[in-house]
Amino acid sequence: MTRVAGSAREALGEVPDGATVMIGGFGPAGQPVELVEALLASDAGDLVVVSNNAGNGDDALARLVRDGRVRRIVCSFPRQVDSWHFDAAYRAGRIELELVPQGNLAERIRAAGAGIGAFFTPTGYGTPLAEGKETRVLDGVPMVLETPIRADVALVKAHRADTAGNLVYRRTARNFGPVMAMAATRTVAQVGEVVPAGGLDPEAVVTPGIYVEAVVALRSTTAVAGVSA
Repeated sequence: MTRVAGSAREALGEVPDGATVMIGGFGPAGQPVELVEALLASDAGDLVVVSNNAGNGDDALARLVRDGRVRRIVCSFPRQVDSWHFDAAYRAGRIELELVPQGNLAERIRAAGAGIGAFFTPTGYGTPLAEGKETRVLDGVPMVLETPIRADVALVKAHRADTAGNLVYRRTARNFGPVMAMAATRTVAQVGEVVPAGGLDPEAVVTPGIYVEAVVALRSTTAVAGVSA
């Protein structure tokens, strides 16, 4: 059964040291800001973070990196104009980076949720990203074998939830949320509203409640025009 929590900290629960944590969002669009703040306020360290980027400015993810709480990050865009905390940590050798092309990142996460052992893709072939990986030529196309990415905890943001944990997303804020929810042992969702079970159009549900351990209704402190939760 999905828990309906009263606060972000309660929803997050305990995250052990060394955990792999997936964080949804494409920049601020769909990022579970308050859940990441709750993670920052916890004692968890030595984390492996899977995210589209390595934090923006002084947001909670960037501060996790700044404070040395992240041992390794798996992402597509680690260096943006405001990724100074990651840049400083990486140059100082305080954080490991696994750079993954964005499509590969999404598919590796999806593969974990779908129970796929591995898959071949042409993306990355012939580049340093393919070093040490199995390659094949399939239908005349050279490809690289990629493996799934799983997590202990996924933090996602959705537009609405019901008390059974079913999630509805809003526009581009959907991004990585659905695949991350399927690929984690435990998924926590931050939403704008929780309605009674049966209060969502079943045709609009993207993430079934079976994947969601806890939901919390929060009014996010950040918003992006047209793409907020």
